[in-house]
Amino acid sequence: MTPPRVLLQLDCDPQPSTFDSIVAVDAGADVLLRHGGVTPDAAVPLVHGAMFTRGGEDLKSTAIFVGGSDVAAAEAVYERVRATFFGPVRVGVLLDPAGANTTAAAAFVAAARHLPLGDSTAAAAMRAVVLGGTGPVGQRVARLLAGKGVGVTVASRSLQRARAACERIAAQVPRATLQPVEAGDAVRQGSPLGAAVAEADLIVSAGAAGAVLLDRDGRSLAARARVLIDLNAVPPAGIDGIRSADKARQDGIACVYGALGIGGTKMKIHRAAIARLFESNEACLDAEDLLAIGERL
Repeated sequence: MTPPRVLLQLDCDPQPSTFDSIVAVDAGADVLLRHGGVTPDAAVPLVHGAMFTRGGEDLKSTAIFVGGSDVAAAEAVYERVRATFFGPVRVGVLLDPAGANTTAAAAFVAAARHLPLGDSTAAAAMRAVVLGGTGPVGQRVARLLAGKGVGVTVASRSLQRARAACERIAAQVPRATLQPVEAGDAVRQGSPLGAAVAEADLIVSAGAAGAVLLDRDGRSLAARARVLIDLNAVPPAGIDGIRSADKARQDGIACVYGALGIGGTKMKIHRAAIARLFESNEACLDAEDLLAIGERL
């Protein structure tokens, strides 16, 4: 008899996310063990408990979800979890801090409905701009695009942070074509970011809630962009003229998506990823793995 599906929710915040807990239950976890304030050291005995209580085929009925609002902290826990496994003694593990990986994967899937991102030759000729590119979601959107061969401009109010983000992405995607730029107060013609926007096939806004990153004048420069995605659900819009509920709405030559328009795909990827954890005890799901799940949906 197959044992119950047990999911350990390791959250770096003091209180584990109720959102992630509910999605886990809806995705098929029979038992949910929630732990808050998890650090890399604190994760080790929890992982040992998951590894050593079951054996053989039964190991795939135990899995781990790593989350929390501090992305760097969650990544450190995820790496410690993976380092604790040895040989076949392991369980499936998913990393999705602050929903960054599932959101980035969903944004990519939406863009790929209108752009040939799956064609390596065509993708290599394309250009994308990620506004708010140094945040958790922005970095992952840039990483996924760069991994498919798209040339990506990573924009931030700090050129230093944009450069650091590009360096981190390049370390993970050695052949990435990346350009860091400073955003300034607005996107204007003649500025480095204005030039990148004018050449972009795809523009994704992943900035902080309520921050306008591409105003009306800036958007007028995006004459070539065929897809515009705004991941900010809090008014005002990160990209002028996009509504949160927009989903493939045609606006001039561009198809536009808002945060809620992306949200349905994000939830499908999240639930499918949880289900995937219980198919094999070897699953280790990061952004690229979640994108692969999204592409198959």
